[in-house]
Amino acid sequence: MQKDTIAAICTGMSNSGIGIIRISGQEALNVANEIFVNKNKDRKLMSYSSHTIHYGFIVDNKNNDEVIDEVMVSVMKAPYSYTTEDTVEINCHGGMYLVKKVLELVINNGARLAEPGEFTKRAFLSGRIDLSKAEAVMDVINSSNEMSLKASMKQLRGDLAKKVRSLRDSIIYEIAFIESALDDPEHISLDGYPEQLNDKVTSITKELELLLNNANKGKIIKDGINTVIVGKPNAGKSSLLNILAGEERAIVTDIAGTTRDIIEEHINLNGLTLNMIDTAGIHDTDDKIEQIGVEKAADYALDADLILYVVDSSVPLDEDDVKIMDLIKNKKTIVLLNKSDLDVCVNEETLKKYNHDYLKVIKTSTKENEGIDELENCVKDLFLSGEIEKQDEILIMNLRHKELIQNAYESMKLVKRSIEDEMPEDFFSIDLMNAYSSLGFIIGEEVEDDLVNEIFSKFCTGK
Repeated sequence: MQKDTIAAICTGMSNSGIGIIRISGQEALNVANEIFVNKNKDRKLMSYSSHTIHYGFIVDNKNNDEVIDEVMVSVMKAPYSYTTEDTVEINCHGGMYLVKKVLELVINNGARLAEPGEFTKRAFLSGRIDLSKAEAVMDVINSSNEMSLKASMKQLRGDLAKKVRSLRDSIIYEIAFIESALDDPEHISLDGYPEQLNDKVTSITKELELLLNNANKGKIIKDGINTVIVGKPNAGKSSLLNILAGEERAIVTDIAGTTRDIIEEHINLNGLTLNMIDTAGIHDTDDKIEQIGVEKAADYALDADLILYVVDSSVPLDEDDVKIMDLIKNKKTIVLLNKSDLDVCVNEETLKKYNHDYLKVIKTSTKENEGIDELENCVKDLFLSGEIEKQDEILIMNLRHKELIQNAYESMKLVKRSIEDEMPEDFFSIDLMNAYSSLGFIIGEEVEDDLVNEIFSKFCTGK
């Protein structure tokens, strides 16, 4: 861990009411003391108690103490700070020129510009937080909906780390017992041990399997559901997008084929994010531009997590509908029988004649805003099965974590197979240790410098 003093702007890089410059390191108090004076024009920052905040001025100490700004300065002394080092935070006015000017003074007086994520990296390297908590910091910052924020906060509080440590404790106990028995067979017997181990391995494997299942939910909550709206022209696709987005994102007219290109929108729906794509109406056309839009619609539909198939229920199904139904066959699809406020000639029974099993068929009227609540609840139930509300559920939202849990899971299955094949006990230890190590990588207890640097390089500079 580097011991030099670092500094960075840790608020947004735009004009705002307040801007904050964070300084951390052995010389943080000395650096800030050079450029901060209190209301009596005294430099007394070094004498202030930890976790106090003080009114004063930032001055240019190399230019006759010219006053640069009126500020509040927070003092947090080691080890009781975010990084466990002496830390000073300067709260100045938030004009970008001014904030950069204050940072320049800090740098000129002995600090260096922090690297991306270096404050959090120091918190990890000093042992204040483990690696899973450190990664949760960026997940909290990047949360795009309520569910991702709640799941990230659980990880930041240490729920995942606690579970991982519990599993590792169970595994290392068995490793230690096997090694002790092999080293001292006269006093420690392994008679009947494989059967006992099998029960514990089964229990650990089930816990790992549950975490893997929750990783699928976690990805959906973090990244959103890639959702594509398909249907014939003038079925009400763009009207649906506008209702869900809460604004006029797509042009809506009575003229068929208004949407020719792809319209994308991120929509917050019941705490989930839908990465929504409104496509051109799918039908046969001689218009080259419209045909390109139709081809794009087909391509997006094939890669979607969810299809919203909008059907104009006031007109009979035709060959274009059949083509759409064949295109989205075997995809997660919710059918919206739109324009239900008009005389209806297409219903759920009509759709069943085409031998397609849809997840849900909902009657809607985008004109009257009917059926939208049912659609929102259906999407949530479909992707989360209502289980997300469990208070003790741990969601895996990080791909690195998922891969390591998968590795541990596979290793535990190998232990179980060795037990069933009546292999020698030292075979158990090899795979148990692999599982133990894989889980250790999650919390950073077994991790290489290059991986640490890669993880923190994705952070913003002020964090």
